[in-house]
Amino acid sequence: MRILARSTLRDFWEQNPDAETGLKTWFAKIKKAEYNAPADIIKDFKGADYVDGYIVFNIAKNKYRLVAAFRYDTKSVTFILLAATPNMTKSILGH
Repeated sequence: MRILARSTLRDFWEQNPDAETGLKTWFAKIKKAEYNAPADIIKDFKGADYVDGYIVFNIAKNKYRLVAAFRYDTKSVTFILLAATPNMTKSILGH
C-alpha cells in the first residue's frame, strides 16, 4: 500500500514518543501489504475495527488511535486522525 503523509506519523511520535514503535511497526506492515478489503486489514491487525468506512487501529496498547481511510483501487491509505485517547476517536467518529 502507498502511505500518504508519513510526516504526520513522525510529527505525532515526536510529540508522543511512546507511540513511535507502534507507528513504525504499523507503517512497515501496511507498506508491504496489498489489501483488497477491510477484512484483510483486520486479519493482519488484531484489535483494529472497521467504523463508518474507516479502519481504526490501536497504537501503544490502545493509548492512541490511528484512523485511516483505505483506497483499495489505488492501493493507498490516508490518515484521517491520530488521537491521543480512544475517547477522542469516539467523539469524532460517533462510536
